[in-house]
Amino acid sequence: MANALTDSTTLKNNVKMPWLGLGVWKVTEEGQAEQAVLSAIKAGYRSIDTAAVYQNEEGVGNAIRTCGVPREELFITTKVWNADQGYESTLAAFEESRKKLGLEYFDLYLIHWPVAGKYKETWKALEKLYKDGRVRAIGVSNFHIHHLEDLMADCEIAPMVDQVEYHPLLTQKELLGFCKDHGIQLEAWSPLMQGNLDNPTLMELGEKYQKSPAQIILRWDLQNGVVTIPKSVTESRIIENANIFDFELTAEDIEKIDSLNSNKRFGPDPDNFDF
Repeated sequence: MANALTDSTTLKNNVKMPWLGLGVWKVTEEGQAEQAVLSAIKAGYRSIDTAAVYQNEEGVGNAIRTCGVPREELFITTKVWNADQGYESTLAAFEESRKKLGLEYFDLYLIHWPVAGKYKETWKALEKLYKDGRVRAIGVSNFHIHHLEDLMADCEIAPMVDQVEYHPLLTQKELLGFCKDHGIQLEAWSPLMQGNLDNPTLMELGEKYQKSPAQIILRWDLQNGVVTIPKSVTESRIIENANIFDFELTAEDIEKIDSLNSNKRFGPDPDNFDF
């Protein structure tokens, strides 16, 4: 159980990954990503999640260089975009991201979406990067169970992480169970439902625990064993999102949140995307 911002889960290859990180999706304004990352690191965050397609790897890299925290204490994730999938093109995309971030290695490198007919070749490139010591852990993003099964049927190294849309309206119970059974760490993107937090159950639990609906959800993530990376560019919100280690939801309240599931997605369905 995560009891502090510095607490981490141990991936199947024994690499430690913080339970809570900062996401920087859609943070594209000049200087904004850099500022958000600096605020997060100052607040005690050690995990930052970006992606090639977010177009802010340079800003994130600037913050990493100037934050004053040793590189080895940080956990940096980025992702290979769909247009770059394939073996050679993934290796080239990795190099491009590495230059933009200004890093020797990544802590976690993910396939961003399961592009049909491409993701197995892409995975081979990730396996090579892992074996060469260029990345400390490899994983996928937006993979359903059938994608994972297909990939694992003939991969050499199984994914260590699956980052998916996960929140009270999309509890992904089957996927969470599958990942737990196979030693894959589930990680939540858009955990705060892109700001759609005015839910009576979440408000009521917020009153009970004297926390915001956002803090209730993030605590629920952790108690379900899910790594979470809420996005924010506001320093006060970044600090508030991390203030979730001084309370614990009861089993009954976790069930209440679980029961909000309606399989609602705010993002695309991994079985039906066209980008």
